[in-house]
Amino acid sequence: MRIDIISAVPRLMESPFSHSIMKRAQERGLLEVVLHDLRDFSTSKHKQIDDYQFGGGAGMVMMIEPIDKCISWLKSQRDYDEVIYMTPDGKTLNQGTCNRLSMGGNLIILCGHYKGVDERVREHFITMEMSVGDYVLSGGELPACILVDAIGRLIPGVLNDESSALLDSFQDGMLSAPVYTRPANYNGWAIPEVLLSGNERLINKWRDEQAMIRTEERRPDLLE
Repeated sequence: MRIDIISAVPRLMESPFSHSIMKRAQERGLLEVVLHDLRDFSTSKHKQIDDYQFGGGAGMVMMIEPIDKCISWLKSQRDYDEVIYMTPDGKTLNQGTCNRLSMGGNLIILCGHYKGVDERVREHFITMEMSVGDYVLSGGELPACILVDAIGRLIPGVLNDESSALLDSFQDGMLSAPVYTRPANYNGWAIPEVLLSGNERLINKWRDEQAMIRTEERRPDLLE
């Protein structure tokens, strides 16, 4: 899978993709993340990519021309499944969307910045608008990193144990059960005995029950 990210400040995203799971995914050739500086596609002398909004008002707006040139250049080289715009007023990202996107091919992610993008970009180039929550950040770079991480870890071969991703919270519509590791007793705090039983059926039953209890307590909206 190849993911091209268009940004006004691409260097903000260098670190998240240079370490841990995302780094290994790229080293194994399972994921390719390419960052593009939108200023490289500006035709102005000073590499301008934003301007005042028509009608007045506070905040600068990302211009349509450099975005058009960048997206058109990328599309001339390969096909893309989606062109995603990271914006606070997009659809809230969830596990189901990540699952679907991870099974696709190539993606373009456009990071919003300033007051956002010229609305014509959204009307004519964007196929999916995505938000990571009901709050506003300085730009779409951090949300783009979240999206790529959530998608990338689902690609077969990225995680050492592929079944791990299938047992994550939200995969079955519920939160995950509690997990424990050694020592079995620490400062008098003992783990549930069933986890030491070696009985896989009883352990799975306990985990299912605990997942339901945790979901009812913390995220009852998921059960609705």
